[in-house]
Amino acid sequence: MSRRRDVAFAEAQYGLSERQACKLLGVDRSSYRYQPAPDRNVVLREKLLELARQKPRYGYRRLHVVLGWHGHRVNVKRVYRLYRAEHLAVRRLRRKRLARPAAAPARLTAANQEWAMDFVADGLASGRGLRAFTLVDSFSRECLAIEVDGSLSSRRVTRVLEWVAGQRGRPTVIRCDNGPEFTSRHFLSWCEERQIGVRHIQPGRPMQNGVVESFNGRFRDECLNAHWFRTITEARQKIEGWRNEYNGDRPHSSLGYRTPEQFAALNRAAGQFSAGVEKGTSNAGPFLHASIPAQTDPAGVSG
Repeated sequence: MSRRRDVAFAEAQYGLSERQACKLLGVDRSSYRYQPAPDRNVVLREKLLELARQKPRYGYRRLHVVLGWHGHRVNVKRVYRLYRAEHLAVRRLRRKRLARPAAAPARLTAANQEWAMDFVADGLASGRGLRAFTLVDSFSRECLAIEVDGSLSSRRVTRVLEWVAGQRGRPTVIRCDNGPEFTSRHFLSWCEERQIGVRHIQPGRPMQNGVVESFNGRFRDECLNAHWFRTITEARQKIEGWRNEYNGDRPHSSLGYRTPEQFAALNRAAGQFSAGVEKGTSNAGPFLHASIPAQTDPAGVSG
């Protein structure tokens, strides 16, 4: 439009003909003479804007249906063109994703150097949800604990870790995902007080915590899918029985088809134990897991 105005200005100001003015300014004469056709979408555009103000979260397809109800029988592609031209697209808030560097692969030489933990969900026969907290030694593949309940908070997680650490010593590092139980201030402060490193994997990269993910697959396939739990107590009993079988009777392919307890005993005999374990404590012998006593939170706050 500005170049057409320039042609008109040259004609009026300098007395040039249309041909001379168009040639001087490099404008095609047909373009200068073009008269835009009247907008045939005026009524449709106004109705679309009215509906979009009333229903700001409707997309163009939904607005096309509503326009049809109001007598505007038009192609959805025309509605889409007007929808884009009027900038009516619904703005979607992008979810902020947690940015973490890639978790370094573990180079383990002894038990108790790294523990890996995660959660597994299941259900009772009544339909009530069931949650299991799984804890595995990344070197010996021993399942150190499986805590089962309807819900498990970060304080419940640290109670389990405290109890296991009292039996076999504290780990050097704990590897976990970015769940709220593992990123809470309570859990992080507990690890800092005990000088335990926390290695969070990247969001959406469960392969960075492959040891516990592999264990969870076996746990679900061989235990959860094979049993029918009527109560929480029954679930705890059957899961604990399977955990003891996994540690003591089940050959593990990555350990040369030894059981985790056999593999841990061989490494204990070879003197491979974590420096963080007290001298008289074995971190490679059979680990008998008793139920952790209930603890009442005096503040009534769960993590």
